[in-house]
Amino acid sequence: MSTPPPVVEPQPEALDTRRPGAPHDPDLTKVRAAVRGGALAYFVDQFDIYLPIVVLAPAAAYFQAANLSPGTTALLASLVFASTLIGRPLGAVIFGHFADTVGRKRTTLVAVSGFGVVTLMIACLPGHETIGVWSVGLLIALRFVDGIFLGGEYTTAVPLAMEWSPKHKRGLYASLITSTSPAAYVMIAAITLVMLQLLPSADLHSAYVQWGWRIPFVIGALLAAVLFRFYLKQVHEPPAALTGERHKLPFVRLLVRYPKALAQVFVLMTGTWLATNMEAAVTPAQLKAHLELSSKQVTLTMLVINAAAALSYPVFGLLSQRIGRRRFYIGYGLSVIVIGAGAYSLMMTSGGGLGGVLGWAILVGVFTVGTFGPIAAYLTERFPASIRSTGYGVGYSLALIAPAFYQFYLQQFDGVMPAHLAPAVMFMLAGALISVGGFLGPETKDVDMWDDSTIPRLS
Repeated sequence: MSTPPPVVEPQPEALDTRRPGAPHDPDLTKVRAAVRGGALAYFVDQFDIYLPIVVLAPAAAYFQAANLSPGTTALLASLVFASTLIGRPLGAVIFGHFADTVGRKRTTLVAVSGFGVVTLMIACLPGHETIGVWSVGLLIALRFVDGIFLGGEYTTAVPLAMEWSPKHKRGLYASLITSTSPAAYVMIAAITLVMLQLLPSADLHSAYVQWGWRIPFVIGALLAAVLFRFYLKQVHEPPAALTGERHKLPFVRLLVRYPKALAQVFVLMTGTWLATNMEAAVTPAQLKAHLELSSKQVTLTMLVINAAAALSYPVFGLLSQRIGRRRFYIGYGLSVIVIGAGAYSLMMTSGGGLGGVLGWAILVGVFTVGTFGPIAAYLTERFPASIRSTGYGVGYSLALIAPAFYQFYLQQFDGVMPAHLAPAVMFMLAGALISVGGFLGPETKDVDMWDDSTIPRLS
C-alpha cells in the first residue's frame, strides 16, 4: 500500500532544534540497563495482569457461592479482570504526572512497591466459606488498586527505556520489551499446568482451590521485589535534555495541546485492547465451554498461543523499523481481520482434536495481538519529552476501559450467532480499529527523542 510521505511539522511548544546537552553517543551501559529494566518491568506487569485469568480460573469456587448460575460466574470472573484494566488509566494519569514532574526512576519505584504489596495481600485473601461475598468483593477491589499501581509502573518504566534507546534500534528494543507480555502469560500457564498436574483441583476443598492458587501470587510479589531492587541499583534517570521542560500539569497540557494525537492513539489502542481481551480472556473460556477441553488442555493451548505471540514480536518490531510504524499498523490491522479472526473461527470449529486446535492456536497468537510488537516505540514517539510519560501512559491505558466490558458486548450476539463464534466478529472490529488508527497517524520511526521538532503532527 503506497502512502504519502509524512510531513514533519514542529510541535506547538517545540520550535527549537536539538535541545542543549543532548549527547551524540549515549552511555551504552545505561542504555542496556534501561532496556533490561523496561523488559523486566513489562514482564512483571503482565505477569500480574494475567494472574486472575489463568491462576484463578480453576479456583473460582473459592471466591464464589456454590449456587451461582454460569452467567453470573462468568460476569464475576470478567469483573476481576476488568477492575484491573479500569484502574490502569487512573494510575497512568497519577504516575504519569509525577514521572513528568519529579522523575521517571523515582516514580517507577513507588509504583512497583505498590503493586508488589497489593499482590501479596491478594495471596492472603480468605474465601467465600469464611467471609461470604466479601471474598470476591475484596478481590475485585484489590485488583482495582493493583491496576492503579500497574498503570503507573509501565507509564514510567517504558518511556525511560525508550528515551535511552538509539533511534535505529527503537523498534527492536520496543519489541523485546513487549514480547515479555506473552512470555509472562507462558510462564503463568506453565506454572499453573505443573500445579494442576501435582495438586487436585476437582472440588472446593481440593488442595489447588484452597491454597495452590496463592503460590503464583506470592511469586508475583517476589518478582516486584526483584524489579524494585534492579531499578534502585541499575537504572539511571534520563538526562534533563531528554525529559525536557517540566510542566506543573502535564495531563492538562496533553488534553489542551495534543487532543488529536491522543484521539488517534485512542483509536489504535482500543482495537489493540479489544483483540487482547478476546485472545487472553474470552478464548480460554470458549475452549473450555465449546470445545470442552480440560483445564490442562486449555492452559496448554493458551501457552502455545502466547509463545507464538512472544516469538513474533521481535519480527514485527524489526518490520516496523524497516517499513515504518504507520504502514505496519495499517497492514497488521488487515491481517487481524482476515487471518486472526479466520484462525480463531477455524480453531473453534476444528474437528481434529487437540492437535488441530494447537495448530490454529499458533496463527491466533501471531495475528491477533502482534500490535504490541513496536507499540512502546510508537507511543513514546508520538509525544514530546515534557509530557512523554503522561502521553504514553494515558494513550496506552485510557483505551482499556471500553474493551474491558467485553462480556457485555458479547452478550449482544445471543440469539444472533453461536457464542463461540461471536469473538471472531470482535476480532474483525479490533482489526478495523487498528488499521484506521494507524492510517490516521503519522510516520514516527525517525523521531529524535532529543529533538521535539522531529515529532510529526497527524498525517
